[in-house]
Amino acid sequence: MEKVLKPMSGYLALIICLLLMGVSVFLFINGVNNDGVPNPTSIILAIVCFILTCFFMKGLMIIQPNHARVLNFFGKYVGSVKDNGLFFINPLYSSQKISLRSENLQGQTLKVNDKMGNPIEIAVVMVWKVGNTYKAAFDVEVYSDFVKMQSEAAVRHLAMSFPYDNLEDDHAPITLREGGEKINAILEEELTERLSKAGIIIQEARISHLAYASEIAGAMLQRQQATAIVAARTKIVEGAVGMVELALKKLSEGNIVELDDERKAAMVSNLMVVLCGEKAAQPIVNAGTLYN
Repeated sequence: MEKVLKPMSGYLALIICLLLMGVSVFLFINGVNNDGVPNPTSIILAIVCFILTCFFMKGLMIIQPNHARVLNFFGKYVGSVKDNGLFFINPLYSSQKISLRSENLQGQTLKVNDKMGNPIEIAVVMVWKVGNTYKAAFDVEVYSDFVKMQSEAAVRHLAMSFPYDNLEDDHAPITLREGGEKINAILEEELTERLSKAGIIIQEARISHLAYASEIAGAMLQRQQATAIVAARTKIVEGAVGMVELALKKLSEGNIVELDDERKAAMVSNLMVVLCGEKAAQPIVNAGTLYN
């Protein structure tokens, strides 16, 4: 479990180190008698001051903004320092630097099968940062590699959980292509659950690339076009039937012309051809009667 420490300021320790270094240099320079024989006491004190200087210097620690240090004492976790500045800690502590800055991860394009078994290509981009320094340092081997591997696993699981679109599954409540924010929210939830073991916080996750695999892309495009054409034709026929029905009703109500069943059938046929045809109809003027 993460424990945040508040170490003492390092400026006083820095001053002490400078003073000890000055004393050590002074004793080395002036540790020789007038006859040129070194004074053992001065030399020993100089060496002691130099060793103390190195010892205290090891306890000085500079932490940059959005960085942290995880402290250990002979293999035992002591705590984490998240404040910024110059600090002094026990020189016997070992420290591990961890960045708390937000990082982008552009996942590679993966080829997976969606829920319906169609091969698709999918990639995501996400923003993450370390939230728990203890988990990032000790619960996983290398947390950055853990993020890459688990994000790939989450994307594969997401792709296999939903169909690419609703061409094969008309009753699918969510599809990868049309899910939008819902799919992104599910992706963020999946990543948060997987990466919480390493103390990682997911700030944002989005699908950056989504397409059918190259081997079926052409066939799926033709299928989408055919579906769109059928849907358009269905609307055209529905509209044409309504217009024919309205025309017959208006002619009957206004007593404009009396039409028997054969004439009605001919009129319906002509109107349907005109209204449903892809090209403009070419009118033919009948100079005789309807039957000649």
